[in-house]
Amino acid sequence: MENPIGLHLHIYETEPGVVESQYTAPDHFQGYPGVLHGGMVAAIIDEISGRAHMGSDLENPRFMFTGKLEVKYRKNVPIGKLLKIIGKAGKSKGKIAEAWAGIYDAETDELLAEGTAMHIDVPEQQFDKTELPKLGWRVYPE
Repeated sequence: MENPIGLHLHIYETEPGVVESQYTAPDHFQGYPGVLHGGMVAAIIDEISGRAHMGSDLENPRFMFTGKLEVKYRKNVPIGKLLKIIGKAGKSKGKIAEAWAGIYDAETDELLAEGTAMHIDVPEQQFDKTELPKLGWRVYPE
């Protein structure tokens, strides 16, 4: 949340394996006038799909990196308009998990872009989970 150029997504687990966020894309992320850059669309889908597997266990979240991402751009994703973003955890086997994410027009509920991803667990030796607060990982109160 402190990253000045980050997406600043507020992500909520609405049920096990399902996360949601709302977002209004700023002008500086547009690819051409009025439209969110496709790379930013992919970044949002990547972020939300990865968060779907994190779970609600705040002491032991599942951190993953993306091994594969496929995005389908169905309609232009607008800037300056409220979007609803949903991520759903899919099959999980060992260190690999599948997920889906979609970006919707929050007003009409029309699906604008969606993607499927394959995520892989970050190796345990890469960071010490007891140091999560020092790494900037925390849950913000409402």
